Amino acid sequence: MKQKGVELSINEVHILERIEKASSNTMSHLARTLMVTSGTLTTNISRLEKKGYVERYRDENDRRIVRLRNTPKALEVLKIHDEFHENMINKAIGDLGLEENEVLNATLENILEYFSDMYSDQKKGA
Repeated sequence: MKQKGVELSINEVHILERIEKASSNTMSHLARTLMVTSGTLTTNISRLEKKGYVERYRDENDRRIVRLRNTPKALEVLKIHDEFHENMINKAIGDLGLEENEVLNATLENILEYFSDMYSDQKKGA
């Protein structure tokens, strides 16, 4: 990604990705889904805002709520990031046969289930 001019850390890119895909773009919701403290997220968002990738704005109905949106500059980075992931996946599975592909899919489903269960358990403990 650096070869394509992306000057952000992978953590910063994943924050942009979460802002784009989150069901709610509030600071508190994003902090929970990223499993970081509000203070940690605030520090990261301030840095991304300063670099021109994120904008903060107040909720129209409740001015206490701070919401986030990605700038066009961030959307370009996310496009590069998506292409990176697509290329990585194509490289990883490009030479697999049908049987190997089925094994890989089953394995990935098990991994996804594992992380879903872990995330669910963490939310219950919070």
